[in-house]
Amino acid sequence: MKPYIQAENLSKRWGDLLLFEHISFTLFEGDKVGLIARNGAGKSTLLNMLAGKDKPDDGLITLSNDVRIGYFEQIPQLNPENTILNEIFDSNDEKLITVREFELALLHQDQAKIAALSARMDAFNAWDAEVEIKQILTRLKINQLDQQVKELSGGQQKRLALAKVLVSEPNLLILDEPTNHLDLDMVEWLEEYLGKTRSTLLLVTHDRYFLDRVCNEIIEMDNNQVYPYRGNYSYFLAKREERIQAQQSSLSKAKNLFKTELEWMRRMPKARTHKSKYRTEAFNEVREKAGQKIYDKKIDLNFHSARLGKKIAEIKNVSFSFDNLSLLNDFSYTFSRFEKVGMVGNNGTGKTTFLNLLTGKMIPQQGSIETGSTVKFGYYRQEGITFNPKDKVIDAIKKIAENIEETGGNRISAVNLLNQFLFSSETQYNFIEKLSGGEQRRLYLCTILMQNPNFLILDEPTNDLDIMSLNVLEEYLSKFEGCVIVVSHDRFFMDKIVDHVFVFKGNGEISDFPGNYTQYRNNEEELSLSQKAGQKPLTEKPKPLKAKEEGKRKMNFNEKKEFELLEPEIASLEKRKKELESELNSGLLNHEDLFKKSLEIQQVSRMLDEKEFRWLGLSELE
Repeated sequence: MKPYIQAENLSKRWGDLLLFEHISFTLFEGDKVGLIARNGAGKSTLLNMLAGKDKPDDGLITLSNDVRIGYFEQIPQLNPENTILNEIFDSNDEKLITVREFELALLHQDQAKIAALSARMDAFNAWDAEVEIKQILTRLKINQLDQQVKELSGGQQKRLALAKVLVSEPNLLILDEPTNHLDLDMVEWLEEYLGKTRSTLLLVTHDRYFLDRVCNEIIEMDNNQVYPYRGNYSYFLAKREERIQAQQSSLSKAKNLFKTELEWMRRMPKARTHKSKYRTEAFNEVREKAGQKIYDKKIDLNFHSARLGKKIAEIKNVSFSFDNLSLLNDFSYTFSRFEKVGMVGNNGTGKTTFLNLLTGKMIPQQGSIETGSTVKFGYYRQEGITFNPKDKVIDAIKKIAENIEETGGNRISAVNLLNQFLFSSETQYNFIEKLSGGEQRRLYLCTILMQNPNFLILDEPTNDLDIMSLNVLEEYLSKFEGCVIVVSHDRFFMDKIVDHVFVFKGNGEISDFPGNYTQYRNNEEELSLSQKAGQKPLTEKPKPLKAKEEGKRKMNFNEKKEFELLEPEIASLEKRKKELESELNSGLLNHEDLFKKSLEIQQVSRMLDEKEFRWLGLSELE
């Protein structure tokens, strides 16, 4: 394999903070690599170095001569005066310049230019590129090509920056959190696009499904070092645990040896022989190894939630429109205790309006919303809150409370709370402006949870939180003794947390799907396929069988035969699923086979769900 980028002995400090030291790795042509680390470990700094926007304090980065890098940054650098069209095609590439001029002629319906440029499109063989570019722009919902960049929202600018990188057709894509500010349809499209692209890929993302389905290698940054894993995210999880256990075992042995050698050093005579000097040098090596620390701390979420009464929130026949656009139409729902709801739908279908109505920020135009007297909302907004950048971290917490109540009634100080959120003593007295984006989001989450809410609303909580923090948040929410509403493009997060999904379809229509996000998407796909084929969808749940007065009905002959066949079919599907999981975790598949196996395991999982659901339904019959 041809090396595209070689990083040798890279070191970098940010002020007094050591980000990484003497790290080395190589990216080969065709690799699709996910970079994983805690917030503040230097992921974005490393990407900036590889893209040539920053330099290491020590070490060397070598690029292959023919590497063309496309770099998507968390904070895109765009020309605010450009139109979308000019920004996308801001390139010296003759083919892209020709496509830009052709699109500009189409935009202004200039028939003479269209005719003239058609010949140039032929000469550069640019028609395929033009079609692919249009597909990218359409899927990222970039339509008004004559609109100026400065008129776009922050999320629209990020989508524009991503489109600009993709249409430039680099052979090395470096992407820093590309799924942030994309809706779920866009995330799934991008996942498929990157799975098929021939470009070499290095990306940072917290989307675990994305990592599992796109990447064939994971590089972990931990404790100022890097650890490569030749496999997808599932493979990484297993091997990382093995690595940590091996390190802990090695460290334990080193500490025991250190105690023995320390006793020898204390007893050793002052007159030292050559042999004793050699042992002294060995002792120093053992002492250094025994002094190493394995950093595997996690956020400690141990917050008490306020008591929640029987009445939570009752929404009765609520309607709301904006500029003749119906966002809610005669919607009614009653929340129950411990309920966990996901919300999906395109932008502009009313999700934010719904949350503002529920929390009392807006008033329904028709209908009513009654909230229980014990309900205490905690609303984690996508845009966050505006911290004073000149405030110290500890002061931002103390402005809310000096002491915070935890589960069990214990109270802790602001300092100890920040320790639980992995803010070191030094960081607590740093100014907020010096925190990374992920650290600021973690601080924001801390300010929400410390107020002990019993009804949590989380709008894109996964943006900028590292995977380790997300795992802890998921565990906390699964045990949370209150209600939760989640709006997120992170499918893994949604699948782990929610019990059912509010689907915002537009024109004020909201449906309630009984299941998690993946089940909802599978159902939608099968509905679409069945409608095209004119058939009844496979996963449409059968209507519950009503018991007759004399008892449950019995299985008929065909149902008995079906029931007998279901068990071996389920066993066969389970076997195939395990085989596929083993192949996906082996790290031996190329990216094409990895993509095919990923599609097959999705199909097998869907079939298994259907068969098991049918088996359960028949087993209840006598």
